Amino acid sequence: MWYVYVARCRDDSLYCGIARDVAARIAAHDAGTGARYTRGRGPLTIVLVRRCRDKPGALRLEHAIKQLSRTAKQALVAEPARIAAIARRVQRARRRAADET
Repeated sequence: MWYVYVARCRDDSLYCGIARDVAARIAAHDAGTGARYTRGRGPLTIVLVRRCRDKPGALRLEHAIKQLSRTAKQALVAEPARIAAIARRVQRARRRAADET
């Protein structure tokens, strides 16, 4: 299983990533060995997690979340049920792409 997570940094910015073990990944970010963006912005707080079947699905969902505006990301964190609609949109796009090939 893969997970897409959104974490709030100390400076109140939001970071989105994927991992098989979210707790270990957050610990890596906090230790300064995670993504460059999060270095010096810790400690991070997990605010949203979504399970995905596979890595490609997790990457697509992560990309869709990263494309959202800051305001939309904050709304997503405030109302986590919104991620289901984003996930459905990503799955539909994935199926359409598969049908076209």
